[in-house]
Formats: sequence, structure tokens, C-alpha cells
Amino acid sequence: MKKMLISCLLLMNSFMLSGLETMHRDSLIRLLPKVKEDTNGVQLYINLGQLYETNEPEVAKYYYRKAGTLSQKIKFPRGVIQYINNYTYLLNMQGLYDSSLTLNLQGVEIARETKDSLNLAKTLFNAGTSYRCLEEYENAVKYYEEGEKLFEKYGNEQIEAQCCDVLQVLYFDLKNYPEAIALGEKAVSASRRLNDSSLLGTALNNLGISYASVDKFDRATEVFSEALIIGKNIGDKYIEASQYLNLGDISIKTLEYEYLRMYMDSALILARELNSSETELIAIKGLSIYYTYKRDYRRAEEYGKEALMLSYRHDYKNQRVKVFTQLSNLAYAKQDMQLGENYSNKSAMLEDSILNERIQKNTLEFEKKYASEKKQHQIDHLEVEKLGQELRIHHKDLWNNILAGSSFTLLLVILLSYRNYKQKQRIQQRRIVELETEKQLEATEAVLKGEEQERTRLAKDLHDGLGGMLSGIKYSFTTMKQNLIMTPENQQAFERSMDMLDSSMKEMRRVAHNMMPEALVRFGLDTALKDFCNDINQSGGLKVNYQSFGLDGVTIDQTISITLYRIVQELLNNTMKHAKAKSAIVQVTKSNNQLSVTVEDDGKGFDIGILKVNTGIGWKNIQNRVEFLKGKLNITSKAGEGTSVLIELNT
Repeated sequence: MKKMLISCLLLMNSFMLSGLETMHRDSLIRLLPKVKEDTNGVQLYINLGQLYETNEPEVAKYYYRKAGTLSQKIKFPRGVIQYINNYTYLLNMQGLYDSSLTLNLQGVEIARETKDSLNLAKTLFNAGTSYRCLEEYENAVKYYEEGEKLFEKYGNEQIEAQCCDVLQVLYFDLKNYPEAIALGEKAVSASRRLNDSSLLGTALNNLGISYASVDKFDRATEVFSEALIIGKNIGDKYIEASQYLNLGDISIKTLEYEYLRMYMDSALILARELNSSETELIAIKGLSIYYTYKRDYRRAEEYGKEALMLSYRHDYKNQRVKVFTQLSNLAYAKQDMQLGENYSNKSAMLEDSILNERIQKNTLEFEKKYASEKKQHQIDHLEVEKLGQELRIHHKDLWNNILAGSSFTLLLVILLSYRNYKQKQRIQQRRIVELETEKQLEATEAVLKGEEQERTRLAKDLHDGLGGMLSGIKYSFTTMKQNLIMTPENQQAFERSMDMLDSSMKEMRRVAHNMMPEALVRFGLDTALKDFCNDINQSGGLKVNYQSFGLDGVTIDQTISITLYRIVQELLNNTMKHAKAKSAIVQVTKSNNQLSVTVEDDGKGFDIGILKVNTGIGWKNIQNRVEFLKGKLNITSKAGEGTSVLIELNT
């Protein structure tokens, strides 16, 4: 259910002063009025933060920030690193992974500058953990490997136990569960020998999640229960909340719902105390599942909608997929088939969107890396040539000084050579600028091509795969109907199901058509735009007048056609969403080697100056596509006078 500690484990470094570690919280607080601006003062703030972090995280963060500020003031690098390690632990527990990564990378740089190998190893592991939480596994592995090599020099069993636990989490994320379990058992065994309750609780939590992933639910329940006892004994509410969620997850997977409410209520109370929004969301979703099982559909729906609201408020997309699934199951349980199908479609579409974003991100990073390395090689080659020429001119200048008075002719030759060198230098500089521009264009091209390829693949999968399956199901149902004798009520339910199946097939075809219109591939840009405008007219949302000139019998390159189609699609979508327009005109003109596209509307218009300081994703996509086609883009708009967009390019 909630793999909270899996996402948050960090290695802490310790330079505790004698006697302070075991002192009571009140005793430390009484020392605050006498605190001095030295390393002892830094350690006092760190110790206070550690006493509060398991039950009052915001108070702990306050003391850690005080330690960091004082360390910077007295120029104490180890204190800054300790502040970062402790503070980012709490940031990770609260799901603030970007902020955690920024601070951990600062810790790595400080450790490198001070040549502190032990702290460097710890900060490398912590940065690797931040990267792993952000699912940037290539960077995570790189930092873990460098940190592990440094740790091997120390032979410290506590550090080795922590390393095993951290690497267990990495292998879990990479779905190598046998290796994750082996490392987790090693970490648990070492923690028991060290009698380190905090480390043992964390390792047990992570090991239990690995067991659950391979359906070893009895073993998972055993280690979760032990971790829960440890969390209560040491007062660590993070460990305690995590175990309630984990035990609740086991209850759901094994269909043993009787204890689910107790687990989720306990987790919810702790989540709100710790200000952990994701833990709160998952606990509320678990309560919705419990009340669905109890057939208390009103309360189940209340908890489900509250969980959905939290997923939007904090932008937890992965959790929103699971909430949509729960709401779909609830609707089906209430016999509301249409609502259940609606939530099920939302869950599937959001899951596909998340996967598509991840694929596009990885593809773009690969393309950019490849193109950047290629262009950088060319730039480096030109720079070497430029340096060689500078060395040659230096030698020429030296000989010119020696032979300056010997001959006017020789001086003239030298001046001409110098001018020739300057001219070459300017040419090379222009070439470097051109290569930089070309590198940016290639990166844009890679993004656009990847996007269209993914659209085409998804459209084909929907149409050929899902479409065929739905048609087969409809045929089977029709055949089945002929061989069955049904009551009027069953007949009505059967017909309603057939209608829902037809609606699903129509919606599937509409989505596939939007991703890659068949008319665009088969008949070209003119027909595709005409069909798109007619579809908008039929929807009643906007009256669109489509006009084309000079396109009869003209074949336009498919890349240009697809790009222009997407631009017009984005412009008309913006018009319908924002312009409050009643009508619009789309005009495509081909004259000689020039192609122009005009989109005008009679909407409310806007101040185009805002585009210079606040461009949305849609407008940025339009600009990138026009730049990719090496075209010109001109937009005219005023408040109350509508908007006109003109795109011109050479073909």
C-alpha cells in the first residue's frame, strides 16, 4: 500500500558530543539560552532536531535549519553536511524529492571540496536515493556505485547494513525482487547484531514490502508486525504509520478485510500529525475499500472522492490511477455500470498518459544526448582548428617583428595573411553558431517525431487491437442472444449493455482518429483539415469555415502535413477553450513554393504581450513546430477584436 520508508532512507553522519546523545529533550532545551556560535551550538540544534523528527517534523526542520545557518556563519562544512543529511530525510518523508535532491547535491560538492571521503560516501548515497525517488535510475546507480567504493575502505558494519538496505530498495524499484530480498535479509541480520532499533525498523519495513511483491504474505505480515512494535517502542511515527498501511495492503491482497478499518484509521491519524499528504490519501482510499466491502456505499463514496481531491491537490498521478480504479469498483458494486465504465476509462487513460510521459522523457533524453554529443564533437574539432590557427599567427607575428624593417613587401604579405586568418575565424565562428542552432533543431525534431510515432502506434493499437476485440465481443454477444431465452428485464439489460459496447467502440474510434486521422495519411492535409473542421461544426461548440486555395492535385510532404495539422488542431482547441468565439476561419493557401495557413476567430482576443513572459505548453508547442518547419509565425490580437494567426513557410 504505502512504501514510505522505501522512498526515504538516507545515511546520516554523526559527530555527537560526549554525553549529549542520551540527554533528555527538556535538558537540551534549557541549554538554548546559553548556546554559543560554535560547533557545540551546531550539534545542540542537530540533537534537538533528531529528538523531534519522528513525531513533530516541522519543529525538527526548524532546528535543522538553525544548525545549517550557524554552520555557514562559522564556516563549519561538516555541520552544513549534517544539516543537509538530516533535513533531506524529512523532505523525503514528506515527498519533496526535488528539494531533497538539490540539497543533497550541494552536500556532495561540499564533501568533495573538503576532501572528506566518509561524508562524501554518505552524501553520494543520499543523492543517489533522491535520484531513485525521482525514478532517474541511471543517475541513482552512478552515485550509489561511487559511494559504495568509498565505503568499502572503512569496514564499518553499521554503514554496511545501511548500504545493504539502500541497495535493497534500488533493486526493488528495478523489480529484481530476489536480489532485493537477499540484501534486505542481510541488512536485517546486521541491524540485529548492532542492536540498532531504528535501522532494524527501516530494514524490516523494506524487506516486508519485498516479500509482499513475491506473494510471501505470511513472511511480510511477520516482519511488518515486528517493525510496528519497534516503531511504537522508539516513538517513530513514520515507521508506525508505514506499517499500518503495509498491513492494510496485505489485508486487501489476501481479501481479509476485517482489520482493514483499524489499520487505515490508525494510519490516517498519524499521517495528519506528520503532515504526510500521500500517506493520508492512501489511508482514505483504504477506508473507501473497506466500506465498499461492508456495502456502506455512501461512506465508501465519500472517502473515495476525498482521496481523489487530495490526488489533484498534491498532483499524485500514480495514486489518482488507483483512486479511479477504486471508484470504478464502487460504481460497479452499486450496479451503476456507466459510471463504473467512466472511472475505469479515466484510470486507463491516466495510466497510459503517465507511461507515455515516461517513454517520451526517456526517448527525448536519449535523442538529445546523442545529438548533443555529435554536435559537441564537431564544435570541439572546430575549436582545435581555431586554436591551431591562433598558434600559427602567434609565430607569424614573432617573425614579423624580427623582419619588420627588411621589406615592405614582406609586411604586405603578413597583413594579407592576417586578414585571411580573421576572415577564416569569422567563418568558423558562424559555423559554430550554425551547429548550435542545428543541434537545437535536431532536438526539437526528435521530440516531434517521437510524439507522432507514439501517436501513430497508440492509434494503431487502439484501432487494430482494442477495436477488433470489441467487435469480436459484440459479435459473440449477438450470437449468444439468438441462442438464449431471456426475461424482459434481462432483455432490457442486455440491450443496454450492447448500447454501452457500441458507445465504447465509437469512443475508441474517436480517440484513435484524433491521435492520427486516417484522412491525413490517405488523402493528405487538405482533406484532413476539412474533415477536422466539419467535426467541430457538428459538435456545435464553434462554427468553423474552412477554405483552401491552390491545393488541388498538390502533394505536400507528410512531415509538413502532420505538423501543420497539429498546429491547426492546437489553435482551434485554444479558440474553443479560451476565446469564447462563435465562429472561426481556417484558410490554407499554396502559391508557387510558399504555403501559408491562417486561423482567425471573432472571440474576446487578448494582449499578445503576455506571450513573451508567460507562454503555456500549447503555445510553446506551436512555436516549436513552426521553428521545426523553418517557417514564420505572426499573431495579431486585441481585447474584444478576436485573434488572427498567420503561418508562412517555403516548401
